[in-house]
Amino acid sequence: MNRFEEHRKNRGQRKYEFRTARANSYLIVTEGESTEPNYFNGLRSLITEKVGGNVDLINIPIIDIEGTGRSTIRLIEKVDMIVNKAKIIYQNIWVVFDKDEFIDFDEAIELGKKNGYSIAWSNQSFEYWLFLHFYYSDAALHRDEWVEKLNAIFGHLNLNNGVYSKACPNLYNIISNNGRGKTAIKNAKKRMATFNYDTDKPSEYDPGTTVYQLVEELNKYLEPS
Repeated sequence: MNRFEEHRKNRGQRKYEFRTARANSYLIVTEGESTEPNYFNGLRSLITEKVGGNVDLINIPIIDIEGTGRSTIRLIEKVDMIVNKAKIIYQNIWVVFDKDEFIDFDEAIELGKKNGYSIAWSNQSFEYWLFLHFYYSDAALHRDEWVEKLNAIFGHLNLNNGVYSKACPNLYNIISNNGRGKTAIKNAKKRMATFNYDTDKPSEYDPGTTVYQLVEELNKYLEPS
């Protein structure tokens, strides 16, 4: 029995009794406890502001976000726990995590997919996705270097008092202003255009990110009705 089969056997069957499948529902579980939740909380607030009072929208989107402080395989296991205990059956489950220095990065991505989750991964870090809001790059840099580049950008543009911070609560609004959200998606698609999802290993595709796929999916609620 391989590790995937053993994991699926041990986690058992999900108990969906007395729970309702909810259309337009999202569960976003992130590795980070501050940066990623702050970013997606900002996007969720924007969506809530736009569609919250729309009586013509039958199913107002539910977007639940949880930062765990766990990574790779342990993060997937945590998602399993959250899903099993949830009061609703989420239509869309996304897991957001980075490669960093973890050796089970590819394995965690495959396990998450086998469990029915969508994966928004970044190699090396979420900061690469944030950098793409400003510039395109295909340079393989250490995660600390992406933080340094963001610090320089924040200082030059006087964003967040000139300092990039992982704990910045208004991260999404700050970084996606002036059409930079669309720029990030464009830059990410350009970089990932040469990635073969069938044969390439995310751990070897540096830099790379699929966070844009989740952002694009959520952006549909911001499109003119």
